[in-house]
Amino acid sequence: MKNGKYHTPTTKISVSSEIGTLRRLLIHSPDRGLGKVVPSKAQDWLFEDIVHLDTMRKDEYDYYVKLLLYFLDPAKIQGKLAEINANSERSFFKPDQPDYYHSDAVIDIQRLLAEILQDEVIRTKLIAGICAVEQTSFQIHTRLSTYEPVELAEILISGSLPDDKTMLFAPLPNFIFTRDIGIIINDHILLNKPAKQARTREALLSQYIFFYHPIFASYRGNIIEIPDNEHHFLLPDAEVNRDYTRSTLEGGDVMMISPRHLLIGCSERTTLYAAQQVMQLVFKKGLVDTVTILKIPKKRDYMHIDTIFTQVKKNVWVLLASLGRVGDEAKKRDAMHFFAPKDLSEDLRILQFYKGLEHKPIEIENLEDLLTDISRNDLGSTEPVQFIYSGNNEFPFGSREQWTDSCNLLALKDGVVIGYDRNDKTIEAFRQAGFDIVRAADLLERFERHESSPETIENTFIMLPSAELSRARGGSHCMSLPLLRDEL
Repeated sequence: MKNGKYHTPTTKISVSSEIGTLRRLLIHSPDRGLGKVVPSKAQDWLFEDIVHLDTMRKDEYDYYVKLLLYFLDPAKIQGKLAEINANSERSFFKPDQPDYYHSDAVIDIQRLLAEILQDEVIRTKLIAGICAVEQTSFQIHTRLSTYEPVELAEILISGSLPDDKTMLFAPLPNFIFTRDIGIIINDHILLNKPAKQARTREALLSQYIFFYHPIFASYRGNIIEIPDNEHHFLLPDAEVNRDYTRSTLEGGDVMMISPRHLLIGCSERTTLYAAQQVMQLVFKKGLVDTVTILKIPKKRDYMHIDTIFTQVKKNVWVLLASLGRVGDEAKKRDAMHFFAPKDLSEDLRILQFYKGLEHKPIEIENLEDLLTDISRNDLGSTEPVQFIYSGNNEFPFGSREQWTDSCNLLALKDGVVIGYDRNDKTIEAFRQAGFDIVRAADLLERFERHESSPETIENTFIMLPSAELSRARGGSHCMSLPLLRDEL
């Protein structure tokens, strides 16, 4: 540290696919704020349920971190698993502890926040901004200035003081879903614009981190912020909140699917106006040649496009059948489909736009056709394209398991994914498709015994414990913001 500023080398940023070998990502381990969520405020804070924090941390999320470290930064964990597991205080996972794992590949956003808060000017500005957003008293504003950066970072995220009793403002339980704060498009950073007031503080904290932390110093000119409607402040509230004038976007609705192709979802959280703005910006900057916009039903069941499909390997996808070709065919076999009034909220529409020809989009009939085209033409797969359906497409398990994130998987590399252990029918579908199924704890033990390695493992579904994590309605894809992947 010099003159109050934290110095660290710039981190390379580059993501051009969903399945290239993962090398670096941003995460956020469950903080003490999750233990403050109460039933009466859970949905206001965009959390589906109250959780048991210790179980979520020790028995579930910590396995996620251990897996990520073994794949991305094995020197931090290899041969140390027994010692780490024996430490009941979990100090290995806590950014404020001396024996914190402190990886430059698996990076907790709380650590980055603490580091920029060492700069007095940044600290002063950010405290003022947070207090304005949260409408705190001047006494709280003054009190926040007395904390050291490491503790202040946790306060600004959790909303509570170190005594673990005093709450200054609402927690940020959704901050564990780092995918939503931004997305990497090749070597550019697209910042989100959250749809709900409950995530405003997340967006502000993320903005400061990306603009001020030294690891992003070389990319500050590559940060994309989505503009509001230029006359939004003149519009009546009823107009401002309409899909075609409101600018909101979350990272779960954006996928950098191949080097020149971006997917954007219009959903419960991402508006058509924002999707259009992003499309115009990435075309203008020459980042991609193709943008596909998917309008999905604006329902809590789906929320983002990564809750209805994610990529497993070049030629394999997991998806929700009811929003795919299978669902369409089932509806068309039902006479009610022809006579009943059309429910536009249930529509899935897919339009593909090309740079320079934005006025001539191509409509794609269904999700499977889009994903097949990506596998074959964008990624050059010569193998048959394979679809694994949520719940093995068995009623009622397709929708039940989609609700607990059966379609929300993080690819560590082509064909190796992390998903929740509770989605039995989906896991069976993976097994039938030729994938090995392994519990996270068992795989880590195999790595420790040198019976397997991240380099040699392939075609594998890694089961992450999920009794508490699944209550939050976000899976391993949501809990990751990849910063660097190998090119395919």
